[in-house]
Amino acid sequence: MDRQHGLTSSLRELKQQRAREAIVEAAHALFDERGFERVTVTDIAARAEVGRATFFRYFGDKQEVVFADVGELDAAMAEAARIPSGGPIGASMPAALAFVRAVVVSYMLRLTAEPDAYTRHERLVDSHPELQARSLIKQRRYAEALRGLLEDRGAEHETAAMAAEIGLAAFYAGRRIAGNDPERLPGAVEAAFDRLT
Repeated sequence: MDRQHGLTSSLRELKQQRAREAIVEAAHALFDERGFERVTVTDIAARAEVGRATFFRYFGDKQEVVFADVGELDAAMAEAARIPSGGPIGASMPAALAFVRAVVVSYMLRLTAEPDAYTRHERLVDSHPELQARSLIKQRRYAEALRGLLEDRGAEHETAAMAAEIGLAAFYAGRRIAGNDPERLPGAVEAAFDRLT
């Protein structure tokens, strides 16, 4: 009975993952064809061959589909949890920044692994103020996630807060230096961290 339950659960998860991916692919194809503002949730659901209820099971609105790569952050954070920090960070800013650097660079490598998709996403966000606002909210989530990871590693609250914000600043500086070119971005973020030490 347990094996049957496990198989059913795995199939359900696979079906859910496929539905989510179909929604994301459909949305991006429609955004490319018609422009973001001319696409509705109904359009996305129809193209993905799912119902509106299924769309809303995965996404709160069409803006959320644009930021479906949050899984990349989760994967980078899970990877970061395995990065050795050489003991509790405590009040050591150098130790905290070394850890943050590893996380941010790992995340940038994941985000820019498909340069065309990264560029398309950035253009879409840059051309719509409501997406720019949502992007800033997401960036705050990243900073909070970094702070939490640091505190889990024994960093003092102030050290964790400062290192997380500095990490986000290095990310933004790298974007500016690289002209947000996905080919140059990871190296530019690394260079921004180098300037800090």
